[in-house]
Order: sequence, then structure tokens, then C-alpha cells
Amino acid sequence: MSGDVRRLNLLLSAAGAATALAGGAATAVLADANRRARIRRSSRLWWLGARRSLTYANVRLRAVNADHETRAQLNERFVIRTAEDVARELGQMKGVAMKAGQMVSFIVEALPEDARQALATLQADAPPMSPELAEGVLYEELGRRPQRLFRHWEPVPVAAASIGQVHRAVLRDGREVAVKIQYPGVADAIGPDLANAELMYQMFSLFALRSLDVRGMVDELRQRFGEELDYRREAAHQTEFAQLFANHPFIRIPRVVPELSSSRVLVSDWVDGQSWTQFEATASPEAKATAAEVLFRFAQGSIYRFRVFNGDPHPGNYRFHPDGTVTFLDFGLVKRWSVEETEALWPIIDPLLNGDARLTTAHMVTAGFLPPDHGLDPDQVWAYVSAPYSPYLSDEFSFSRQYVSDTLARLFDVRGPSRPVVEKLNMPSSFVILDRVVWGMSALLGRLEATNRWRAILDEYRHGSPPATPLGRLE
Repeated sequence: MSGDVRRLNLLLSAAGAATALAGGAATAVLADANRRARIRRSSRLWWLGARRSLTYANVRLRAVNADHETRAQLNERFVIRTAEDVARELGQMKGVAMKAGQMVSFIVEALPEDARQALATLQADAPPMSPELAEGVLYEELGRRPQRLFRHWEPVPVAAASIGQVHRAVLRDGREVAVKIQYPGVADAIGPDLANAELMYQMFSLFALRSLDVRGMVDELRQRFGEELDYRREAAHQTEFAQLFANHPFIRIPRVVPELSSSRVLVSDWVDGQSWTQFEATASPEAKATAAEVLFRFAQGSIYRFRVFNGDPHPGNYRFHPDGTVTFLDFGLVKRWSVEETEALWPIIDPLLNGDARLTTAHMVTAGFLPPDHGLDPDQVWAYVSAPYSPYLSDEFSFSRQYVSDTLARLFDVRGPSRPVVEKLNMPSSFVILDRVVWGMSALLGRLEATNRWRAILDEYRHGSPPATPLGRLE
């Protein structure tokens, strides 16, 4: 199986997990509308997997007697059509299914351009709800119609995502704001699905590695997804980040308007600026290099200085400005670490970066990544787990899509030379969201083709080392 097909199978596996999040078996009596909706979502995902499996079987049959060039063409067409199918189905299924697609979309960085563009729609806009529905949510939450709440209200949304959409408005005092409104019924539909822990354990076990603590991983994801349903929590997160980065020279966080925010409505300052798509297409190499460093510094500063970080680094969450500053949006998926958690995780990093295989392996046992009786060669462990840290093993490193693709393919190769390590490796639940951040950020830096002294920048946050770049001195 080619690397492209293998990565798409991982995306389809995420759709399978989303089935658990979004439905369950359709054997019970349809007691209410929410249950019927969950079963419809489950059926759509089941048919998605079935369609792609049948199509792939047909491709393999046609390729049996074909030459190398024909097989490559068949494989590429299959990959593109599968990407389009996945994007179409998950993009129309607001809620957890679409969120699952967004969370793993970085896996497909090295797919053909047409396939990448299809899956990029999961990171952009979803079909919006009608203006009447949006206004109905505002009335239910705040007690007034938007025409009474705002001096100016734009009924057509400017963006629509997995569980809500954003409208532009003007407050009575003249401030422009973004009004984020949750889709009606999302919490009622998803809440019971997230509560069905046993079904989720079963579904994730179908495609997780045998050594993984599936229960811990699922419980962590359930908690994070559940928190996203309450915009009051997101407002608190956004306010906290705005305070942590107040007056920062190149990181901006929009202020929340608390008196107009509720469990399903979040109002904050409007932010102009280029979207990721616009910036990627038009920015100079110098501007991209600056933006990449800003993204990296925001992530590392949040993690190492504050022990709290935004766990959803997908392209839709940034706005880029001509002066080199970046605005960070969407704080629904936030992870906070306790001192105990960081004391278990942090000691692994220094020996790993210093090439000390024995100490790296020993600390991985202490942190729960490996069992005490693993019996593995420390050099083999280090060779596998150091792959994502290549950017920090040299004085300077250039991220690329190829690096992200090749490294992910190696890590996911359960039959390759690292198989003994893969079979013993676990992921503590504290690390689940951070792993998403590591790879999501690597994918973004790869798209920007960012070159920098990443190790020295990382040392600023981990060890208080002197600034390694002009942005470091500015900060």
C-alpha cells in the first residue's frame, strides 16, 4: 500500500472514530429526533468507509497486470477521489465528525495537490445555518433580536465551522465585533454521544495500537470536545490568553465582550487581516519566515511558560497583519497541565535532544510511555521517538511538507524496522492534545517552508537562554 493511501486510511479511521462520537449502532427504536440524527450521521460515515473500500479493491484488481506508470495513475486518482469524498461527507456533518477530520488533516500533507485542496475544505468554511436560525439562537441566549443588540448586524455569516458560525456586527458604542453562534441542537446531539464512553472505547480500539491506553486517550478527547460546547468556557480561555499576552509585540488575542457572551454565543473584537489561504498565496518569503516564528513562539511560550496551550492549530485560527503580527483565534480546545504532569514529561526532552538514548528511555518509562519490562534497545527507542524532534537536533533546520510526510509515514509504519518500539509504546492521556499541537504546528511550518534556529528558540522557553533571533529580543 502506498504512503498516500495509508495516510488516507488514517483519515478514514478518524471517520470511524467519529462514528462512535456521532452515533452508535442503529438497532434501537428511534425514540427522538436527536437519536435519529445520530443514526443518520453514523450511516453516512459507514457508507463512506464502505464506498472507499470497494473502490480501492477495484483499483487493486485493475493494477494487477498494469505497468508501473498505470498503477501510479490509478493510485493517484483513487487518492484524489477519496479525499474529495471524505471532505464532502465530513464537511457537511457539523460537530464531532467534522472536528475529527480537522484534527487529523495534517496527516495528508504530502498527498497530490488536488487531494490536499479537497481536504483543505475541512479547515475552511462549512455550510452555514440560515439567518433566521442564527437570530433565533441569539434571542434564546440574550433575550433580544440582533437588531436590538447591535447598531449594525450582518445576517450572512463570514465563516462557518464545526459547531458554530461567525457573523460581523457593530456594537452600540461603535466597536466592530465578531459574533460566534453555536448551531441549534449541537449540544443536544453531541452531548449524549460524548457521554457514551464504552462505545467510544470500543470504536477507538479498532484502529489504535495495541499498547495504547485507549481509555485514557478517549477520556481526554471526550473532556476536550465536551468543553468546546460551552462558549462560556471558551470566553474564559480567550480572556486568560489575552491577559497572558497583553501588550505583546507580535501576538494578538481579541478581547471578549462578556456581557454579550453566553453558553452558545461568544462576542469578541473583530479582527481584520489575511486568512491563511491569502497569506500563503501572496506573502513574501521573509513575511512567511516571520509568521512561522511567531506561530512557533506562541505555542512554545504557552506550553513552557504558562502550562496552558491552544490545542487546535489549524489554519483557520490565524489572521496575518502587514506589520508581522499575528492574531490567534478560537480557544475552544485548550489543554492545561498540572505541575505533576509537566514534571513527568519535561525530563524526557533534554536527554532526547542530547542524543542520550539510555536516559531518554528511562524517563519514558517514568512518564508512562513505556512499561518497565519493555526489554527494548534504548538506541532503537531513541531512533524512533526522536524523529519528530529532528528540527531541534541541529543548529538550523528547514521545515517542509516532505519532512512532515516522511516522518509521519515512518511513525505510522507499524510493520517497519521500529515495529518492536511501536508495539510497546503508549501515549499518556496528558500528551494526546500536545501531540496534535506538535504535528499541527509542524505541518503549518512545513507549508511555510520555514528555516530558523529552532533549537535555540526552544531553549529560550525551556531554559531561559538568551534570545536567538530579533523576534526573541523584541519579545
